[in-house]
Amino acid sequence: CHANDQYIEQFEDTLNTSVPKTIAGFIAEPIQGVNGAVQYPRSFLKGAYQLVRERGGVCISDEVQTGFGRTGSHFWGFQTHDVVPDIVTLAKGIGNGFPMAAVVTTKEIASSLAQNLHFNTFGGSPLACVVGAAVLDAIEEDGLQKNSEDVGTYMLLELAKLRDKFEIVGDVRGKGLMIGVEMVTDKDSRQPLPAEEINQIWEDCKDMGVLIGRGGLYSQTFRIKPPMCITKKDVDFAVEVFHSALQRHMERAA
Repeated sequence: CHANDQYIEQFEDTLNTSVPKTIAGFIAEPIQGVNGAVQYPRSFLKGAYQLVRERGGVCISDEVQTGFGRTGSHFWGFQTHDVVPDIVTLAKGIGNGFPMAAVVTTKEIASSLAQNLHFNTFGGSPLACVVGAAVLDAIEEDGLQKNSEDVGTYMLLELAKLRDKFEIVGDVRGKGLMIGVEMVTDKDSRQPLPAEEINQIWEDCKDMGVLIGRGGLYSQTFRIKPPMCITKKDVDFAVEVFHSALQRHMERAA
């Protein structure tokens, strides 16, 4: 990826000019979720980890959205970047609706917590641990990581057809069942579609039976992260609904 050198240069400049010589840590999602399913240039995260560690910082991977096989090709998002973080944060998917989160780290970092008083009111809940173990079993037994890869790729390709058909669909991107559809006024300017227009499309999808999220700097990206057990038939329905919502928007604009 030709953009990687520019991003690394900017990141290094930030470290040299905007933070102390030594830093505590660097936290990043393997794919930016709320920002609209934005992926880094190839090798960026690997270079960023190296720069952080040179300055004494630990590298933290936020796997709340990318973990547990959602990206399809790997169980953890950081694996797609050929890096090993010092700390991994987990939540949401680990409990499949049950309120649960976890932190995984090295023995050295975990032991450092014993140097000061540290406690968590709900930490180590036996019920939460049973739920988490059951979710891990279900992911493996039901082949949900493979399903994320197969159905997610199918959905990306189907949504890409809408990108080619509608001028306001500026980009379709993602990996597995973590997908972003960026809405623009037109493909030449790539200016974000106005919020009121996106809201109409969003509401139309809801009224037709499909719930999707929103994200991006201007809330211009539809964030699609369905349950990992969905089928291609479910995708066909969702894409048909989205297509109808886009068609209604074009009719209103006309």
